[in-house]
Amino acid sequence: MIIAQELETQENISQDVIFPPGDLYSDEPSLESELHLIQIILLISCLQWLWRTKNDFYATGNLSIYYKYPPTKSEYFRGPDFFVVLGTERKTRKSWVVWEEDGKYPNFILEILSPTTANTDREFKKELYQNTFRTPDYFWFDPYTLEFAGFHLLDGEYQPLTANEKGHLWSHQLGLYLGIYDGLLRYFTAEGNLVPTPEESAEQEAQKAEAEAKKSARLAAKLRELNIDPETI
Repeated sequence: MIIAQELETQENISQDVIFPPGDLYSDEPSLESELHLIQIILLISCLQWLWRTKNDFYATGNLSIYYKYPPTKSEYFRGPDFFVVLGTERKTRKSWVVWEEDGKYPNFILEILSPTTANTDREFKKELYQNTFRTPDYFWFDPYTLEFAGFHLLDGEYQPLTANEKGHLWSHQLGLYLGIYDGLLRYFTAEGNLVPTPEESAEQEAQKAEAEAKKSARLAAKLRELNIDPETI
């Protein structure tokens, strides 16, 4: 039975309950700035590229998480700026509906701070993600002030993460560091290497191929100087 049918069978439902035609659509407001959009796209694209051979995760941003049934327009859903769910099917969704996803909540959440949301992200949402979502890793980042913090759930409470010598914070769930690079939050491997975007990766491959071609050309020229046919090598 779909959600709409389930809701229609219940009496005395408040008028603000959402009656969707099928799947629940996300109910999130527009992003607050261009930087917010750039940061979210960057986090999604880099992780999807890094994990391009994996099919057991879901990473998205500015999408509603419905976590209590029945959902209403005013409560029981939140839309993190960026979140990752592990151990789930990699497919597109209109929203994340917990009771339709085997009760799964995000393993990782990042909120992008702004003057209008910072207090909520630091207080209310931190408490919600700790006590209700039980999300193991919670981070926040301000792309304007560069405020950056991370927490890991330990014995039911968020414990602040300590930065390494590069100022990076380790995500237990992603198996990656997060750190500021050129004013934006990026992923770094356990060895400290920057996780590239698809475009950066393509450029690196092109530069590598060009370097190999130049190396081969120099070798061929040297062999000809020695009256050695490169084709015989």
